[in-house]
Amino acid sequence: MNYLEGVYWDLDGTIANTELEAHLPAFNIAFKDLGINWNWDTDKYIKLLQINGGKNRISYYAKSNNFDFSEDLILKIHKKKQFHYFEIIKKNYVNFKTGVFRLINELHRKKVRQFIVTSSSRNQVDLLLEYLFNGFNPFEFIISSEDVEFKKPNPLPYLKAIKLSGIDKNNSIVFEDSNPGLKSSLAANLPTIFVPSNIPIVLEKNIKLDCILDSLGDENNVANVIKGPKLKKSYVDYCFLCDYLMSFNNAKN
Repeated sequence: MNYLEGVYWDLDGTIANTELEAHLPAFNIAFKDLGINWNWDTDKYIKLLQINGGKNRISYYAKSNNFDFSEDLILKIHKKKQFHYFEIIKKNYVNFKTGVFRLINELHRKKVRQFIVTSSSRNQVDLLLEYLFNGFNPFEFIISSEDVEFKKPNPLPYLKAIKLSGIDKNNSIVFEDSNPGLKSSLAANLPTIFVPSNIPIVLEKNIKLDCILDSLGDENNVANVIKGPKLKKSYVDYCFLCDYLMSFNNAKN
């Protein structure tokens, strides 16, 4: 029977918008601290988000601009960036996306198991969750950048999560917001719902989705289904996820 047992959440841009609010300013402050004459504006950073992982982003940008950065320097920049990211998070500059906390709570009450699969580092994840959830932990485990050899868009993070959870793919749903994340979950053959963040992206042509929402919605903000089952309420709830899972599995069979 195809009923909902597990939900895998991406973190940055899916649970909370963090890239422009915390990660970008943290990078720029780190560059300034270390006397590196870089300043990533919003447009530049959005393009760099095609490279998954902060250290990879620094390395890619350095090579693209003919900077000869050692591995030690890249690690030093990233460590300084993490420090400033933590300071920004502690100032409560980052909040849940619309409807996320409501849906996570509902799934928790329904005893649907929940997990996080992210390309962020473990300490970044732990700090963000601590400040967002304030001691409430609905997640059974976290797959972070340190837990896999290859990050998204490789399917390995989701394949590891599936193996650890023991939940059948037909009883699972993923929430993602980016091309790398979508490519990762779809390559792992997981039913995936795309909810965009506040960063505009163009979906890559090879990404075939059957459920796209503009938000999860709440009582004051109506969610719109761009593709997928009809909403019975003004927002995404447990029943909508079950309807989506049923339609996904029926189409596959």
